[in-house]
Amino acid sequence: MAIPFAVHIPFIEQIGCTLERFENGEAEVALDIDAARHTNSFGVAHGGLMMTLLDVAMAHAARSLNLNLPDGGPGLVTIEMKTTFMRPGVDRIRAVGSVMHATASMAFTEGKVLDAKGRVCAHATATFKFLRALPVGERDVRPAAKPLLSGNGSD
Repeated sequence: MAIPFAVHIPFIEQIGCTLERFENGEAEVALDIDAARHTNSFGVAHGGLMMTLLDVAMAHAARSLNLNLPDGGPGLVTIEMKTTFMRPGVDRIRAVGSVMHATASMAFTEGKVLDAKGRVCAHATATFKFLRALPVGERDVRPAAKPLLSGNGSD
């Protein structure tokens, strides 16, 4: 049974996935693959689509740790993500994310995309940073005080 997403994410609404579970450091999203919108040239779920589902599932797993805070706690951004693809995703797929470890500012997660038979299609690990607000728009960006590398770049 689908539940509302924690935050409004226009891209996820466009894809059409649903949030199925969201609690205690775990989350699950699901999607019925639409051949006209979600597939690659082989007719299976596009790898970028599966990575997106993993990102959303793992991020919501991290976000679920703060449900007791006002507005569901701070937002978060993906710092890094590593994905391994094992089999094609077809028909209905679901991404399950869980928190392996969390600090006040970071969450370390893992996730899997599973097919309708429960077989792993992809596995990922990711690191998320909790943020109160995203620094976008006009900002004063200053150059580093000194160059990071000197000379010919071999150091």
